[in-house]
Amino acid sequence: MKGTVDKRDLSGVFRERLKTLMGRSGLNQSAFASAVGIDRSALSQLLAGSSTRLPRAETLMNIAAHSQVSMDWLLGLSQDEVLTAELRENMEIAEAEGGFGETLLAKWHAEAVGTKIRYVPARIPDLLRTEKVILYDAEAAQHSREAQIDEAHFRVNYNRRPETDMEVCMPRQTLEVFAKGEGIWRQLPREARAEQIAHMAELLDDLYPTFRLFLYDGRRRFSAPYTVFGPYRAALYLGGLYLVLNATQPIATLTRHFDGLIRAAEVNAHEAAAFVKGLPLG
Repeated sequence: MKGTVDKRDLSGVFRERLKTLMGRSGLNQSAFASAVGIDRSALSQLLAGSSTRLPRAETLMNIAAHSQVSMDWLLGLSQDEVLTAELRENMEIAEAEGGFGETLLAKWHAEAVGTKIRYVPARIPDLLRTEKVILYDAEAAQHSREAQIDEAHFRVNYNRRPETDMEVCMPRQTLEVFAKGEGIWRQLPREARAEQIAHMAELLDDLYPTFRLFLYDGRRRFSAPYTVFGPYRAALYLGGLYLVLNATQPIATLTRHFDGLIRAAEVNAHEAAAFVKGLPLG
């Protein structure tokens, strides 16, 4: 995809800027490692450049926050190292004529390759939907059917890539309500719901472990739908538009919130396909 940043370039710039920050801090390796929440051997590996893989998102966030620099500067995506608390609202993301692959959402996925994407869906995760469910959803929301089908295909192909690491966490009640044909799904035929459940279970098996679904009890926990794209940005879905967070601290906060949902999960990723297969149809 055009405009995608080479992770090898990012890792090299990150390593040099990490050395700069360590020099400014006046701390030795042990003290600096402790300050950013990693052990000394992990810091030594980052400085040695023996791998082109970037550290975990949490580590990047901790380094940026401790050193009071922007995440974009730390990764070489910007020459402006000043830490800001920027909050930028993007209006409705218009689908380009070429389909989902040319939208901002696709660009954010491409930039996050090699890092973990955390995703709380509004309903059934996009890439797990059948065409019948996509069309049913599109008609209700008055969205482009073609664009949503493009999006589902893009996401499935994205999650087949070996470097993909995506976690999805959602209330199990969302799937139970769907299977029973209640609420917004009342007009969707039973046959279409059965097909959706079989399709979802098959994909969960097929895509595991690069795609992992966790289910929590929606009576005990709550979350608005959002996606955290590695260390780069978080996008809160507001229905027709995204509220985009680019500053380090909000991204870190949403990451911790997501990890809390994972810890509260009643159905873990290796159990998700079997859970879906066993959903009783209404």
